[in-house]
Amino acid sequence: MAKEECITQWNKTGDTSTLRNRKIFPTSEKTLQTPSTLLSKDKNSQNAGHTQCSNGTSAQLLAREKFSKDPPTRVLLMLVVGLSFSTRLYKITEPPHVCWDETHFGKMGSYYINRTFFFDVHPPLGKMLIGLAGYMTGYDGTFPFIKPGDKYKHHNYWGMRGFCAALGSCLPIFAYLIVLELSQSHSAALITAILLIFDTGFITISQYILLDPILMFFIMAAVLSMVKFNHPFAASWWLWLVLTGANLAGALGVKFVGLFVILLVGLNTVWDLWRLLGDLSLSLVEIAKHFLARVVGLILLPLFLYVTIFAIHFVVLNKSGPGDGFFSSAFQSRLIGNNLHNASMPEYLAYGSTITVKNLRIAGGYLHSHWHLYPEGVGARQQQVTAYLHKDYNNLWLVHRQDANESQSGTPDLVRHGDIIRLEHKETTRNLHGHLHEAPLTKKHFQVTGYGINGTGDTNDLWQVEVCGGQNGDLVKVLRSKVRFLHRATGCVLYSSGKTLPKWGWEQVEVTCSPYLKETPSSQWNIEDHINPKLPNISLSVLKPHFLEILLESHIVMIRGNSGLKPKDNEMNSKPWHWPINYQGLRFSGVNDTEYRVYLLGNPVVWWMNLASLGLYPIMVAVVSIAIQRGFSLSQKRIGHSHVLMREGGLLLFGWLLHYAPFYTMGRVLYYHHYFPAMLFSSMLTGTKSLTKWFFYFVQITVIHSLSVSFYLFHPLSYGMTGPLAHEPGSTMAGLKWMDSWEF
Repeated sequence: MAKEECITQWNKTGDTSTLRNRKIFPTSEKTLQTPSTLLSKDKNSQNAGHTQCSNGTSAQLLAREKFSKDPPTRVLLMLVVGLSFSTRLYKITEPPHVCWDETHFGKMGSYYINRTFFFDVHPPLGKMLIGLAGYMTGYDGTFPFIKPGDKYKHHNYWGMRGFCAALGSCLPIFAYLIVLELSQSHSAALITAILLIFDTGFITISQYILLDPILMFFIMAAVLSMVKFNHPFAASWWLWLVLTGANLAGALGVKFVGLFVILLVGLNTVWDLWRLLGDLSLSLVEIAKHFLARVVGLILLPLFLYVTIFAIHFVVLNKSGPGDGFFSSAFQSRLIGNNLHNASMPEYLAYGSTITVKNLRIAGGYLHSHWHLYPEGVGARQQQVTAYLHKDYNNLWLVHRQDANESQSGTPDLVRHGDIIRLEHKETTRNLHGHLHEAPLTKKHFQVTGYGINGTGDTNDLWQVEVCGGQNGDLVKVLRSKVRFLHRATGCVLYSSGKTLPKWGWEQVEVTCSPYLKETPSSQWNIEDHINPKLPNISLSVLKPHFLEILLESHIVMIRGNSGLKPKDNEMNSKPWHWPINYQGLRFSGVNDTEYRVYLLGNPVVWWMNLASLGLYPIMVAVVSIAIQRGFSLSQKRIGHSHVLMREGGLLLFGWLLHYAPFYTMGRVLYYHHYFPAMLFSSMLTGTKSLTKWFFYFVQITVIHSLSVSFYLFHPLSYGMTGPLAHEPGSTMAGLKWMDSWEF
């Protein structure tokens, strides 16, 4: 009965705006019958696993299939594809020099081609794909990518730019298909695509060697796959389910903000399962099948693919490079060319050994000293002790007992947890020394110096060894043990602050003695080099960490690095409230009138229209909800539009919030381009609101014309401009600097 009514009603109205995840039932003049009411009247409806799916009724699915094969769909899709690719690939090789963050991600692509290990705060997939694109198009990985403005000359860079542009070209296409699937409206889907096609910001960010188009490709592909799996347990359903999981892994594998789309899909899946649980036509066995299918497709598969990305990353990058120092000594021992690779040394720390001591914080450096003294007015005028980021002879220290009575013959005693030792700097023969003088930069910490001569000093040279997580008698294992050094006289702990000293400290890292004894990477050290001819050596290969250890360490290092990002010199960072209003863009290339200038800034008509849409959406939903609640007589078409607006529009609004609101809580430096994933959802929301005829005609006459004109006016921002600046006579952008904060 219910199924027949659904199909009959569809045939009567010819409605193409059927709501995903909801049945449309006939209503009286003043009341709307709910699905639960009808369900209670007909408990003998067909099994949802066969004639009804988890994403809508069979009538809706048949209509969708017919709708998707209509000639207008194909023609409009071809139009969207043509416009999208042509606007993104136009002038792809210009300017022929490094622009903005190409200096980072192009260089990282080169590292993959050369198999050289490096450190980045993002997961590796995006850079791996950039490197692969370069390799497949003939780039040999030899361009240095030193700074923006460097000429590419004979180097083949177009493949990497073209790859990013191709993925960026898919964004309007995916948006078109998503809105078409959600609203079953050609007009809504087309308007969404036009908003993105004619946005100068999306064009610019897609045309260069960056992670953003790759990230957004996977985000939109995941959302498209999510809204597409409709026929439970059919081949197409499994395909879209698997594609959803694969794209979620891809999004997270490019940047950690991929977690936002994972959360969106996850919450949508929870809601879908909750709705299925309330479908009395489904047995518990069938519900369990739905649950297990989603666990496999949306949890286990993405997890497997994500871990596989890192496995490939570690296999490919097997040579020592600029990223070594950010990782532990044990991690470095697996890299070809590193001094720890295939090295051999004593396994346990002993008295009389010569060692290097490495801090465990990111860029914490090696414990270091040199002949230079602290200047007047900076604590005691004694020898400087710092942390140095590079391997150096001045990183070597000798380990002595507190009474300096090492065994002169035979096997030396091993250092254990709780032992009190002295560390003598090998080059200058001064002891590592602490006292109550104020540290140079971290004012609540104490100064650490080099003091004494030829190993003689005082009680302020004594440090107690503490193996983290250990107990009295535990040995100190080279590379693997995390060690702290507690100053006996003051009770503070040896600490690398991460702060850069002034020129008098040779811009090395400050070392202090912290009175705060909480275990942190800044107060933890490990023994890296270990020389003692009286002890047998072992191959460090036996100490190499296994895959799960390096996977965990790499994530810890990335997360710490991400939270510690600072603005670049002379670069303006922005605040989240700047982004929706298009307050300020980013210079990609050039500053003055003699340079080729590219400026990342969204088409103001597009961005301000989306901003207005976000503001109007809750008002429209409130009006529609009141009308339905009060029983106003509404046509079936208007009811369908209302449901799309509330349910599908709500999904898109939630996607926008997930990709925007979290930035208000982040302590790291933020930039304008972080808003672009959220902008995708606000554009789709704007398109979804254009369902009614009067609104679509208004959009046709006013908005589409405005988008075309504004794109023509602002396109030099994306495709490059030379000559006078916007405020100067004769500029191509004269009169277009509508906000003082725009810098073109």
